[in-house]
Amino acid sequence: MSKPNAKPHGQIRQSQLVSMFGPGAMMDLPNNAVLIGGLDDWTPGDSISEPRLAIKVARLLGLPSVYLRTPPRAEETGPAPGPRTGIKVWEFPEWFVTQDAHITSNTGVRSRMLVHRRMLTKKKFVDNNRVKHSVVPVRFVRACRSGHIGDIDWRIFAHSGRSDCTRLIWFDERGTSGDISEIWIRCECGATSRSLIAAINLQNLALGTCNGLRPWLGPSTMTRESCGEPNRLLVRTASNAYFSQVMSVISLPERDETVKQQVDLIWEFVSNVEDIGELKYERKKDRVNKALEGLKDEEVFAEIQARKGAGTSLPKSVKLAELETLVSTDEEIGEDKPDGTFFARRLPNAVWQDQIMAPIEHVTLVHRLREVTALVGFTRFEALAPDIEGELEMGVRRAALAPEMTWVPAIENKGEGIFLQFKQEYIDTWMNRADVKARGKQLLDGFEKWRKEHPHSKREFPGLPYLMLHSFAHLLITSVSLECGYPASSIKERIYAIPEVGYGILLYTGSTDSEGTLGGLIEVGRKIHLHVRAALDLGELCSNDPVCAQHAPENIHECRFLHGAACHGCVLIAETSCEQHNSYLDRALVVPTLANLGVEFFARAKSAKILKYPPYQETSAKVAEGRSGDDE
Repeated sequence: MSKPNAKPHGQIRQSQLVSMFGPGAMMDLPNNAVLIGGLDDWTPGDSISEPRLAIKVARLLGLPSVYLRTPPRAEETGPAPGPRTGIKVWEFPEWFVTQDAHITSNTGVRSRMLVHRRMLTKKKFVDNNRVKHSVVPVRFVRACRSGHIGDIDWRIFAHSGRSDCTRLIWFDERGTSGDISEIWIRCECGATSRSLIAAINLQNLALGTCNGLRPWLGPSTMTRESCGEPNRLLVRTASNAYFSQVMSVISLPERDETVKQQVDLIWEFVSNVEDIGELKYERKKDRVNKALEGLKDEEVFAEIQARKGAGTSLPKSVKLAELETLVSTDEEIGEDKPDGTFFARRLPNAVWQDQIMAPIEHVTLVHRLREVTALVGFTRFEALAPDIEGELEMGVRRAALAPEMTWVPAIENKGEGIFLQFKQEYIDTWMNRADVKARGKQLLDGFEKWRKEHPHSKREFPGLPYLMLHSFAHLLITSVSLECGYPASSIKERIYAIPEVGYGILLYTGSTDSEGTLGGLIEVGRKIHLHVRAALDLGELCSNDPVCAQHAPENIHECRFLHGAACHGCVLIAETSCEQHNSYLDRALVVPTLANLGVEFFARAKSAKILKYPPYQETSAKVAEGRSGDDE
C-alpha cells in the first residue's frame, strides 16, 4: 500500500461516509482509486448526544462504552502548511491496466498490459521501447464475506499456480461486451492463458483462500485476521462491494430523562437507599420531596437501582421504546419548540375518518423528529438489515472500522413524519382466517428455502403482520410522494409489529440541515385518507401482472424467496427508503390481486369500484356529512 494522501484529493458528504463510503469502502477520486481508511485515520467531528443509541452500539460491539461523533466537516481542512484534518485514504488497487490496447487484426482481440504500481514512473508505464503508457486501476479485486480485501495475484492466476516467470501479464478481451467470460489473463511467456470466469467458481479456489488482509486499517501485518474463506472475485464499483451496517434510533421525549434530571438534584440523599421503604423515608425531607414532586416511588427507585448497577433488565429494543411513545394516550407528545427533538400531535378522528380507514385507530402527525444513525461495521457481497425490532444481529462477523473502537461515526437528521396506528383486533381477526394462514405457510416456505441458501444467517421469519404493514408502507410511500414535495427515495419507513404493544407504520423524512424539513409530510398527513385510498388502488394492479400476482415465494426457479406478489412494477422502492432492503413484501396481503387469493387485509366495499381519487373539498364535505359511519 502507498502512504496515505498528504493532500486532499476530493470531498464527500458526511452522510455518505456513514451510509456508503465508510472505512473499507472503495471509491474513485478524480485521479486515484482509493480505499477509505479506518477510524484511526479520521479526524472525528462533533459529539452527538443520544444515550439510547450509544448503549445499543456499545453492547453490539462488546464495549463498555462508545462515543458518537460526526465525520469531519469539509471546512475543517486547515490551510497549508498547518495541520490538516479529514480522512486519510489508501491507494487501492495496486494493479493497473494500460489504456491503449493492442488489437490483433485477424481475431479482433484487444490486449492491454497488467502492471503493478511498482512498475510505474510518474503514474505511467514505460515499456522496453521507452514508450509511455497511461494506466487506469484494474476493476477486479479479491474479497471474502468477512470484508477482507486485497489485490488478485495475477501472475499466480495466469499460471494456475506458483511460477517463477517474471514476464508481462496481458489482459485480453476476446469480445465487445466486457463480460467476464470474454476476459482472459495471459502471460507473455506463452505458457498459459486463463479465462477470468474460472475465478467465479469457489470450488476450484482459483483465487486462493483469504489471508485476512484489512488494508483499510493500514499496511501493517498486525491488522490481519485469521480467515481462510475462499476468495471471491469482486468488481470494485459493483453494488455488492460494500454494505454499511448502521443502527438508527429516533430521539424520544422519554419520561426517564425527567426522572434522571430530578434524581440528580438529590442524589446525595438517596444514593444509599436500598428499598422503597427507605426512599419514602427520605421523601419526608422537604428538599427531596420538592425535587421528586410528580414522580412515583417506583420509577425513582428504578433509577436509583440503575445507577447502582442493580438493574437486571435489558434495555428496551429500538422500536419498542419508539412504539410505546407513539401509541401513548397523550394528544401531544414532546414540546413544540424550535430546538426540540420530538413533537407529535394526534390528528382529530373527524378529519381523516373514511370507510377505507376502518382498520386505523389513530393518525399522529410528527411535526418534529430527530433520527440519529451510527455506522457500526460493514459487510461485502450480502447486506444484513436490522430485525423487525430495529436491532442488529449480535453474532454476525462484521468487518471492523478500527483495530480498537472507542467511537463510531454518526449523523443526525431532523425532519417530520406521519404515524398510523392500526387496530389490534382487526389484525388478530385477519390473522385467524384460514386463507391467510395458508398464504403465511407459502411465505414461510419461501423464507426457509432462502435460509438454506444462507446457513450462516440467524434471521427469523418476521410474521404476517410485519409483511402486510411493510407492503402497505411501500404503497403509501409511492402515493404520498406524488404530492408531498419529497421524492419517494427521500421518504423512509419504520414498521412496528409488536403484538404486546401494537402495530403501526411511521413514514418520515429528514435532512442534516439545521432547520430540518418544511412540512410537506404534515400537509399530506391531514388528507391521509385520500392517500391511503390511492395507495390501495395503486397496489391492485401491477404492470407485470399476472406474472407478479401469481409468483410463488417457494419457487426455486425464480429464486425470489422473500417476495410474494412484489416486483419493481408495484411495491419495490429505493433501498434508501426500505428498512429491509426490499425484502419481506407481498401486496396480496394488502389488497386484492389478479391471483384472487382472498387474503387481503383491506377489504373493499361493494361501492369502492366507483370511488375515485376525489378532490380535497369533496372529501372534506363527505366527512362532515358523517361518511365515516359506514365502516363495514
